Amino acid sequence: MAEGLSNQEIAGVLFLSESTIKTHVSNILFKLDAKRRTQAIQAAKQLKIVP
Repeated sequence: MAEGLSNQEIAGVLFLSESTIKTHVSNILFKLDAKRRTQAIQAAKQLKIVP
């Protein structure tokens, strides 16, 4: 997600369904209290979850 990949691209890389990725992204947004992917990425960087 931090690399700017779409749900479909992430699903292909991880060999998961796009629906599974959507669920995980939704959970990430909820846990980081973000409304958009960019907000989640910014929060994750501030928390040092991603470099």
